[in-house]
Amino acid sequence: MTRSPQTPRKLRSLRTISALMLREMNATYGRVMGGYLWAILEPVGGIMLLTFAFTLALRAPSLGTNFPLFYASGLLPFIMYSDLSQKVAVSLRFSKQLLFYPAVTFVDALLARLLINGLTQILIYCLVVTGIITVYDVRVILDIPAIALALSMAISLSLGIGTMNCFLLSLYPTWERTWAILTRPLLLISCIFFIFDDVPEPYSSILWYNPLVHLVGQSRKGIYSFYDGSYVSPLYVFGISLVTLSFGLVMLRKHYRTIINN
Repeated sequence: MTRSPQTPRKLRSLRTISALMLREMNATYGRVMGGYLWAILEPVGGIMLLTFAFTLALRAPSLGTNFPLFYASGLLPFIMYSDLSQKVAVSLRFSKQLLFYPAVTFVDALLARLLINGLTQILIYCLVVTGIITVYDVRVILDIPAIALALSMAISLSLGIGTMNCFLLSLYPTWERTWAILTRPLLLISCIFFIFDDVPEPYSSILWYNPLVHLVGQSRKGIYSFYDGSYVSPLYVFGISLVTLSFGLVMLRKHYRTIINN
């Protein structure tokens, strides 16, 4: 039997991605005492703050009876997208010195950051939701496939937007600040503090085009078995992910050498 020439290349790429993931773990979480603990405490602190603020004004959340679970169902997928897309967007900057080695490609750098941070965010989601259900003794029937779909949508959108921004901010430094300004209102218009069903027309028709609304809606469908969320379109989110990812990869491939030599 002849050995496929692609096998060694795939093994080298796997080893490279694994090494980059270990480097990411050490750089992001290993330098600070309890680095992973802080990654968990950050969303927990945000959820508790929202709970305290809104319980003063509202008797019950828009879904269910537990404020922390309601805000966790919206805030956690939003944080996952925000963190992952930002980490992927600066992948080349983070690993720039290593990209001069022939064994390391820009795809390796993108995948390494996506994988290690994606796994971290999935762990945070599971721990926080489970912790809230346990501590408050909330009676819910979790739809695991629906939650898995929500997390898949968040990861795919993060990869697509992150890859597109990786190209744009690598060649156009002002894009990073421009993007931050453009996306600043997202926390308020992604249905984290309310549900999409409560938004009147014509605003709901406009809000529907925000892909994060679909992430949050799908997450809540997985946590609240009685929530219909018929407006959620995974196909729409995956479509945006595919288009932005394709654009980013094509442009990175075309301008890769210019980027790493800048």
